[in-house]
Amino acid sequence: MNRCMLVVAALWLATPVAGRAQDRYFDSHGVRIRYVDQGAGEPIVLLHGVGGSVDTWTSTGILQDLAKDHRVIAFDLRGHGKSGKPHDPRMYGREMGLDVVRLLDHLGISRAHVAGYSLGGMLLAQLITLVPERFATATLIAGPGLYGSPSASANGWEQRAREFETECVSRSLIVALAPTDGPAPSEARIKELSTECFADTTRDRFAIAALMRSRGDNDVAPAAAARVTVPTLGIVGTADPMKQGMDSLVAIRPGVRLILLDGATHAGPRGILTRKELVPALREFVGAHPVR
Repeated sequence: MNRCMLVVAALWLATPVAGRAQDRYFDSHGVRIRYVDQGAGEPIVLLHGVGGSVDTWTSTGILQDLAKDHRVIAFDLRGHGKSGKPHDPRMYGREMGLDVVRLLDHLGISRAHVAGYSLGGMLLAQLITLVPERFATATLIAGPGLYGSPSASANGWEQRAREFETECVSRSLIVALAPTDGPAPSEARIKELSTECFADTTRDRFAIAALMRSRGDNDVAPAAAARVTVPTLGIVGTADPMKQGMDSLVAIRPGVRLILLDGATHAGPRGILTRKELVPALREFVGAHPVR
């Protein structure tokens, strides 16, 4: 993998300002959120993954492409980029997803399309069980949702939180997201990423640790997922460990439309956000389900 995309796989990427849209801010239940609002047409909200920002969408050209004929809204999740970075786990969990609803309220938008990548997809998978009336469609990009037991997964999230606190990256998460058709990242590479992370003063490893400790709050009961009627598209690479979770979601809810991108990985040179098939698939899906 090249350096930039492996850091994305490590879930800890610096987030420089990019794109032509002007930075804006609003208060979301006590947390200052930075967002951009570009283009005109039916609204599409974009949610990045852990360690990302608005730059996740502008650096790949996805935001600019969609803004040709849609109103595209992207924001830095709390704990990321230029948004507020609380250290209290209670400020994350489902509050991160509810920031979407608060932003829509702030902008006076009653319903929108939403697409989430990785963590963004996980948040969206829960959000459509909580306030389905706010979404015309949901597109889960390599982020199928969490359908386990919060108590059963607590130890794993705590381990990752401690890794972020001590190493500035989560080695277990780096390995978990490595391509399924290749070797795991080496110890030397993980240490290199840790060194780079500590050298970047824009990163707040304690905010990400708090986020990790809140992840059980994003679990979705399978029965709740099965009842969702929001049209949902799942897109995942065949070499992405998240494919297993996407298959599980389809088993719970057979109405989910699933697109597999051959050879695509979670991140890296073959990462799903770099694939030319992604935006056309998203455009086709949202076009078939206009906002009412």
